Amino acid sequence: MDQPASSGLVTYELRGQVAIIGLDRPEKRNAISDRVVAALTEAVVRASSEAKAAVLTGRGPHFCAGLDLAEHVEKPLIEAVKGSRTWHRSFDLIERGAIPFVAAMQGAVVGGGFELAAAAQIRVAESGAFFGLPEGQRGIFVGGGGSVRIARLIGAHRMADMMLTGRTVGAAEMERWGGVNYVTGEGEALDKAVALAERMAENAEMSNYAVLNALPRIRDMSSEDGLFVESIMSALTTATPEAEARLRAFLEKRAGKVEAPKDA
Repeated sequence: MDQPASSGLVTYELRGQVAIIGLDRPEKRNAISDRVVAALTEAVVRASSEAKAAVLTGRGPHFCAGLDLAEHVEKPLIEAVKGSRTWHRSFDLIERGAIPFVAAMQGAVVGGGFELAAAAQIRVAESGAFFGLPEGQRGIFVGGGGSVRIARLIGAHRMADMMLTGRTVGAAEMERWGGVNYVTGEGEALDKAVALAERMAENAEMSNYAVLNALPRIRDMSSEDGLFVESIMSALTTATPEAEARLRAFLEKRAGKVEAPKDA
């Protein structure tokens, strides 16, 4: 296991095939500044080159309280636009990159923190986590991809409700809305996220890459175009040596069958 490395803003640890990337500003509830985005991007690029899956987490009692407003309020208009586009590029490396990400969330998952979590493929929240989009009350608008990613997760009408009224939503309700995949007990989200990441790291690399990069693009296509891309990706993944080896292992009964869930 590699020892955790830190930029003072973001920590990085390689645990087997899983990289654990942590926001490290607990005194600011892990608020995201331009420097945090730069450090996060560096960590994501590193993880993509040496890990098979990754976990996003936040140090301290909160995952992330969103945009560092002290920095944002002083920005000229054009710099605010450029800053938003930098967030987009950084978070896109998570959503449509080389390896899958799991967000492990506790406490506040607010504004830009929710936008960051929405870029991950899987979201795990502790039961006490809460979600908010207070941009309407702050006189601003989401700028980290939330109008696309969060709206597609929970629906534009629910996102509008949160932004317009300042409504906060608990983990259990957010799971029902589709913004969370798993809810755990307090203090258990990181362990659950790492276990999920370890499971995903065992998948065929090409299959993971197809899920990350084909699914979000197919979602944006017409049905006919999406089905065509699906056929191409299906053929490409099946044609890899790893797919052949895994299929033979199943046919020769060296790989287990799909089982019903234990709580069925």
